Amino acid sequence: MKNYVKFKPKDKSLFFPTLKKRVDDYFVTNNISKNANTGMVIKTIILLSSYILPFVYILTYNPSFIVSTILWAIMGFGIAGIGMSVMHDANHGSYSHSEFVNKMLGNTLTLVGGSVDNWKVQHNLLHHTFTNVVHQDDDISDKFVLRFSPHTEVKWFHKYQYIYAFFFYGLQTIYWVFVKDFLQFKRYVIRGEKKWVTFIKLMLSKIIYTFIVLIMPIVFFDIPVLNVAVGFLVMQFIAGLVLTVIFQLAHTVEGTTHPLPNEKNEIKQDWAIHQMNTTVDFAPKNKLLSWYIGGLNFQVEHHLFTKICHIHYPEISKIVQQTAAEFDVPYLLNEKFSDALMAHVNALKRFGKEESGLLV
Repeated sequence: MKNYVKFKPKDKSLFFPTLKKRVDDYFVTNNISKNANTGMVIKTIILLSSYILPFVYILTYNPSFIVSTILWAIMGFGIAGIGMSVMHDANHGSYSHSEFVNKMLGNTLTLVGGSVDNWKVQHNLLHHTFTNVVHQDDDISDKFVLRFSPHTEVKWFHKYQYIYAFFFYGLQTIYWVFVKDFLQFKRYVIRGEKKWVTFIKLMLSKIIYTFIVLIMPIVFFDIPVLNVAVGFLVMQFIAGLVLTVIFQLAHTVEGTTHPLPNEKNEIKQDWAIHQMNTTVDFAPKNKLLSWYIGGLNFQVEHHLFTKICHIHYPEISKIVQQTAAEFDVPYLLNEKFSDALMAHVNALKRFGKEESGLLV
């Protein structure tokens, strides 16, 4: 980690120690576990069923092209729901106090075609530690024709990215399944014996996933190739669009900052306050949205307390807001989903025109 940015604030802030104590006291006082409750378990069953049962129906009844495509679309929403509400918490270790349960549910990412090992490096380590820090946080790295940071090179076509971005968002999961994991493996995995163990594990997961989802329906269940091909693409596009949009609304929006380290590779700011400046909540009163996206509209709370299950974020947010106000720390919030979406579009417009430089 010697090449990674370090957070070395000029003055030590009591903001996070105070906040952490208050949040801990909330759970102790109310005798509440920081992990999942019955409602979370029910949600897990519903979301897993929304992905698995439509596929079972397709294999069992070989429905018409239209019905089949609708079922694949439902599976797309199921993938996104599993990723945001189940896998995400489990791989942060916040779903359960049991390491076995977290590992089992964390591997639902493998069920939908992704790599747990890569995800933990990209998300848990790089994104959560170095949020919005260019060349550290992979989530804001330039991707093909998309620019998410004011500190990278702007190309002529970036000025149109606010128009075409959402189409490319829809391609993210299919890219993830067949390309991204292999590129990340090359960057993330340390050389040695574990490298080949990890690679074999990655290859086997991809082969099994491809066989079950694409080959098995055609070869063993006589599902028409067109039905499977179109359905698979629809499923992936929906999953990619939903997942990417939701994660973008927390960081790549107007109001968040993109600080640069100094010549010593240091950011002179407290890590927790850095999170408050680079992360934004949205639509906190939309309970249905919050249920489906796993509380990722409470990203401020999630970035500060990754080991707490998302079902507790609405209550925790009250404590975070109060403490932030007392310490004069920003608490970024877009009240509506539409506000967050427009803030993202405006950020894409700005990044599409802004020359790289010392901008935040």
